Amino acid sequence: MAKINGGIIGVINPTSFGKCTVTSQTSSGTLTTQPGTRIVQTLVVAGGGAGGKWVGAGGGAGGYRCVEINVCGATPYSITVGGGGATTTSNARGASGTPSIFSTITSAGGGGGGAGNGVPACFAGASGGSGGGSQGVPAGGAGNTPPVSPPQGNGGGTTVSGNSAGGGGGAAAVGFDGPSPLIGGAGGAGSANSITGSPVTYSGGGGGAGCSSAGAGGAGGGGAGSISNNNATAGTVNTGGGGGGSRAPGGGAGNGGAGGSGIVIVKELNKASGVWNLKSQFSAQKSGTWPAIYDSFDVDYLIIAGGGGGAVGQNAGNSEGGGGGGAGGYRTSFPGGTKLTLTNGYSPLSVPVTVGAGGAGASSDNTNGTSGTNSIFSTITSTGGGGGGKVSTIGLSGGSGGGGGSGPAPNAGGTGNTPSVSPSQGFDGGIGGPGGKSGGGGGSGGLGGDKIPGAAGPGGIGTSSSITDSSVTRAGGGGGGGWDASGSGGPGGGGAGSGGPPAPGPSGGAGTVNTGSGGGGATYARTAGAGGSGIVIIRAPSARTLGAAPGTNTVTTLPAPAGSCKVATFTVSGTLTVS
Repeated sequence: MAKINGGIIGVINPTSFGKCTVTSQTSSGTLTTQPGTRIVQTLVVAGGGAGGKWVGAGGGAGGYRCVEINVCGATPYSITVGGGGATTTSNARGASGTPSIFSTITSAGGGGGGAGNGVPACFAGASGGSGGGSQGVPAGGAGNTPPVSPPQGNGGGTTVSGNSAGGGGGAAAVGFDGPSPLIGGAGGAGSANSITGSPVTYSGGGGGAGCSSAGAGGAGGGGAGSISNNNATAGTVNTGGGGGGSRAPGGGAGNGGAGGSGIVIVKELNKASGVWNLKSQFSAQKSGTWPAIYDSFDVDYLIIAGGGGGAVGQNAGNSEGGGGGGAGGYRTSFPGGTKLTLTNGYSPLSVPVTVGAGGAGASSDNTNGTSGTNSIFSTITSTGGGGGGKVSTIGLSGGSGGGGGSGPAPNAGGTGNTPSVSPSQGFDGGIGGPGGKSGGGGGSGGLGGDKIPGAAGPGGIGTSSSITDSSVTRAGGGGGGGWDASGSGGPGGGGAGSGGPPAPGPSGGAGTVNTGSGGGGATYARTAGAGGSGIVIIRAPSARTLGAAPGTNTVTTLPAPAGSCKVATFTVSGTLTVS
């Protein structure tokens, strides 16, 4: 029967009054729970593995586990934050990361990346939370070791060539195999998590070393591999990212990148289930511990990364032209694609936005262009466009690949859609080669043009979008540089290549700002064009109120027949708020 206070009889269920307090532990220590806490959500990320050295594979990401568990209130819990594997300074497999631990949850350290150093015992990547990449053997190191459910990571990639190595596994994807005998595999992508209130991606795998082009680090802190006795990039601190592998044959100077340290985040939950009497409910509401009610809604997006810069050739007969830069990765849900679901509660939702920068164009002879940087919104990352290739060099891989450089023999364009996503975020760069002519950078809508007997290759075409209610074409590839005739920039803002006498002469054309287009390549004694910066556009239902900071970013309301949708356009990095 009903009680006098209006309560009702029912089964008593576990409840937690943690006030959704979030503690982020970046080093080992102790957390004392609040008196009312009975349930927590915890994200436990272990340390990433280090990349190998010689022809080094990428290190595997630290194990990634996000679960809810029961705890006691007003109780101290020790927390262990795993360390990343140390920088690899000898010609060997990289060191594995160490575990992170909270209460009953343990995430395993990422496996170290293998090394093609002539010692078969070092070829295979080590197993771990995610497995290290391998070199010269059939498979990368195993992920999710020891096994848990859901899995804490993925296996690494491999190559059988002696000149490149596989990428380390990530929390969300396996490490990539080397796409060719001379190109290292990219690290596997990590997983995004919003336990802190804003999405952050953790546990990306490290990229493998290559002869002409190294593998990119996986989203979520994975370090890039290296070429030509350069140090590989370390995994990002407190992400559990794997370190990149280095190519330092014969004991050269380049070291394998260290793994990134882990992190433990604990959210003390407000959570109630079952039957409540009204007195208890009123008391919880008054004290601010009654669980918030959340609602979800869908948004369309267009996310374009920064374009790659063009390369410069050299004065050496058939080797004058540098390749055009590839367009930044182009990812969109509009129209008709899978929208992104966002969730907010009583407080306005706040989402960080990263707008990728264009890569610098080369400014000295026989120099690669610099790749663009990533653009990120929530769980969606578009990869920077690959820089153009210098003489006798393959273009760099990226969202779209850079054009191959000129030289006595053909040089392939960089691989687009790296790391791989579906739908594809871009296309390969064009082939350069004899005659002093290079390839054009890939575009979001088509391949970069190959060089032909009379001219360098044009940039690949961009893609048009009407997400703002006006059709705009963006993300064209940069044209290749050539002595007789340079390549035109791809439609969508790609910069034109530069070439022909006299030398020095005009610079290669820059990619258009906020289109993510590639910069034009150039012949010797000139400067190549820089890639264009990226852009992020979010289209939300009319019932939502949007804010875009800082003030250079804008919010508009579309007229009919677009149904008064709200559109936030980010031309620089900032924050989107939604209420």
